[in-house]
Amino acid sequence: MPTERLSMRRIRDVLRLKFEAGLSDRVLATAVAISKGAVASYVSRARAAGLSWPLPAGMDDTALERRLFPGQPAPEAARPLPDWAAVERELRRRGVTRALLWQEYRAEQPDGFGYSWFCEAYDAWKSQVSPTMRQSHVGGEKVFVDFAGDTIGVIDPDSGEIWQAKLFVACMGASSLVFAEARASEGLAEWLGAHVNLFAALGGVPKFVVCDNLKSAVTNPDRHDPGLNRSYLEMATYYGTAILPARPGKPRDKAKVEQSVLLAERWILARLRNARFFSLAELNAAISALTAELNARLMRGFGASRAELFASLDVPALRPLRTPPYAFARWRRCRVGPDYHVEADGHWYSVPYGLIRQLLDVRIGEATLEVFHKGERVASHARVPNRRGHTTIPEHMPSAHRRHAQWTPARLLEEAGRIGPSAMALCDAVMAARPHPEQGFRTCLGILGLARSYGAVRLEAACARGVSIRARSVGSIRSILQNGLDRAFLDAEPERQPPPAHGNIRGGGYFH
Repeated sequence: MPTERLSMRRIRDVLRLKFEAGLSDRVLATAVAISKGAVASYVSRARAAGLSWPLPAGMDDTALERRLFPGQPAPEAARPLPDWAAVERELRRRGVTRALLWQEYRAEQPDGFGYSWFCEAYDAWKSQVSPTMRQSHVGGEKVFVDFAGDTIGVIDPDSGEIWQAKLFVACMGASSLVFAEARASEGLAEWLGAHVNLFAALGGVPKFVVCDNLKSAVTNPDRHDPGLNRSYLEMATYYGTAILPARPGKPRDKAKVEQSVLLAERWILARLRNARFFSLAELNAAISALTAELNARLMRGFGASRAELFASLDVPALRPLRTPPYAFARWRRCRVGPDYHVEADGHWYSVPYGLIRQLLDVRIGEATLEVFHKGERVASHARVPNRRGHTTIPEHMPSAHRRHAQWTPARLLEEAGRIGPSAMALCDAVMAARPHPEQGFRTCLGILGLARSYGAVRLEAACARGVSIRARSVGSIRSILQNGLDRAFLDAEPERQPPPAHGNIRGGGYFH
């Protein structure tokens, strides 16, 4: 049975990581949790379609889908052994692989061992050396991140209550440089904010971020196909890095940060156990000083401090830091209601009415809200703090709704005044009788619409009768017109005509 094709959003990630980040198929397959064959297939299709990264401006998911939709083992031989210590050192250098080192080894030793034996023998050698060499990390390649299990108390200066701050810890793979920062919680906003501050402190961005399976980072902690939080993935895309979640139940995947967390708890939290802090800023100032002292310590077996190794190994390989810093935003999937609005934080925002009943992606930022359909932005609104309200853009409405929405009490009374004072008085009375004037709009529009059938003069007379009998409905005015009850008001004040000129009419002067 063929495997299911990835969504266009994930295929975009494959193309970005391949063409922009330059990842190998193997590493890319691990990053996006698909097979190498699938990676090669998508990349081949993109190249055949003449696509690279970035994609052409304005290309949505539908257009991209249309464009995309068609080792042998070396013989084992002989004797000379490689210098495994030299192999270990070379693997720490950027871009150096086991295959490349094996090829160089065979060039010097044509009768040397095959590639499979080379890899197995190297792994066996690593298992026998010092634990500090058990994992090899290329400079600037990985940073490991996690929250410490222990917390530290912060006193609320207003209430005097003590709340527990979380300690975010990060560790660079090659240099073991430690970054630590106190955060208010382990929520999504705090998690991403800690990453933004981490990259700012490093002065650049590593190629990979290795994280634990906490809910703020991983929505589906599956061993083979982990699902990343949409906002976390957006932040990684913004900075040009890739997220590699550790396998569930495999702490050795992030052994670096596990050790750094233990170090931070002993070197930072233990030293601050008797201190009192009244704000996060005050606490982080103390943490920063202790972290700088920790990174400046000379490490046994290396002859250098973490800060010195970071400057020599990681800094030259870090990617440039993008500015301005990433602005936090949440993503939600919303279905458009029959009134062409989507709900976010208790408020309703309009989208084009043609998208009714569609599932849309909503990006909720601090000041703006954006709505996307198949990767294309279809609406943008300023965030509104009040709940249970509506924000509607007139262009999103059908033409009939747009015309209806333009009516106001003042405009209705102005329109009624063109019929006559009685029509104006009746409409004013209808709106005054409702809790909200808007609730009488439809009644007033119905009354004014009777002019098309009966004429303005008769409608004005019917409205005069309606005012006198306190009528408040379209049906009452229509009944007056249908039964001719408006006639009395038409004849109430007949026009005065001058008398005809005739010889039998004597005139006023006759009596003088």
